[in-house]
Amino acid sequence: MRDVVFTRRSGWIPNVIREDGELKLMLGAGADANHEPRTFTFPIKDAHLAVIREDLARHLLLWSAVLPLCDAAGTRGRLDESAATALLDPVLLSAPEDVDALFRRIPWDKGRLIAHGADIDLLERGQVCAAMRAATETSDGKRVQEHHAARRRAERGVTLGPLDTAILKYTGQYLHGATIPKRLPEAVAPALLSEVMRVIATAEQACAGMRIGRDPRRGKRATDKSDWDRVATTVDTAVRSAHPELVDDAVRTVSFLMCSEATDRSRNAPMDDDEETAGDRAGSGARPGKTILSFTDDKGAEKKWKAGGPRSATAEFWEFVGDRSAADNDVFTIEDEEMGEGIQLHFYADSIARITTERAGEGGSEPEYRVEYGLVDGLRAYRNLVSAFVRGGCAALDEHGPWIPDAAAFERARRERNAR
Repeated sequence: MRDVVFTRRSGWIPNVIREDGELKLMLGAGADANHEPRTFTFPIKDAHLAVIREDLARHLLLWSAVLPLCDAAGTRGRLDESAATALLDPVLLSAPEDVDALFRRIPWDKGRLIAHGADIDLLERGQVCAAMRAATETSDGKRVQEHHAARRRAERGVTLGPLDTAILKYTGQYLHGATIPKRLPEAVAPALLSEVMRVIATAEQACAGMRIGRDPRRGKRATDKSDWDRVATTVDTAVRSAHPELVDDAVRTVSFLMCSEATDRSRNAPMDDDEETAGDRAGSGARPGKTILSFTDDKGAEKKWKAGGPRSATAEFWEFVGDRSAADNDVFTIEDEEMGEGIQLHFYADSIARITTERAGEGGSEPEYRVEYGLVDGLRAYRNLVSAFVRGGCAALDEHGPWIPDAAAFERARRERNAR
């Protein structure tokens, strides 16, 4: 039989129960192997109950001291009741200076006390009893998050000024630097909002018109890293020049915001719009006489493109790549069977081959091909090569050389490039 003897308004603060005639403290902490909350109990005396009932600060201090024992129990272990009961008199019945001395010797959950209003400076100085004079029954988890964020910055030697703090709050990255940034003007004090907006305006002007395209080599919604780096560098340079007082964290969050918004615009645009940067539009982009292109990958999948359709050959090809590209599928081919030519893209090696039929197979003989290899510097170069081939075939790729006909010589060139 279990009866609740004492509880506070906040359901998470440990309760006192009577179970089979014995007083016990009951608290929830951690989770079991099925991720369900665990509940622990250990016996207390009437004197302990009296302090718990009358003194919120001591109640919270006991909770903070017992939580590490619950953590030690893990998902299946038993609470060390002897260790828990050994904390009762020192935490609840001792003089404040003795409690402070105890907390300098034992592990305890600082975040729990901070959430319930403890004075952080006093906690840091080891004056836990004095720190709990302003304790509240209600918990403020955001206060703990802010403390952890400030501590992480302090460990990196970062000190935020008021404008730095306001910018990080505006982007939603004050607590978590890895959070995707947003625009949250309501999170900024009105007196600082105009200054924040001046910084944001500097960044917007610096990257106006710049795009961050998709990288189909890594999936349909993947980002072109080189475009991202280019926008980030542009914004960083402009913001640091116009606002030299800002710390790195504030500058980076503004760059992150600009890059994230540019990426969202690209991801939400049709593939044809994303291809405009390559200079090729719809079916009219193909050279006269080109009617059908065949796209294939290293797994044998194939897709046909026909001139006169609603979408460009390049848009269709890069969508094919985005759908099919994977770690074990990174070689893609575009072939014009009618003209006897094609290109093969080797994403794993940052290289390309252009293939031209020199003699068609006749009378059962094999056709003869001329194969030439070229090095490729990133996705933008791949896009330009694909667009050039779609517009003018292999002949249009001459200006994108040098082209190396010998495979062994090309492999040496590729290794030399990678070694630099």
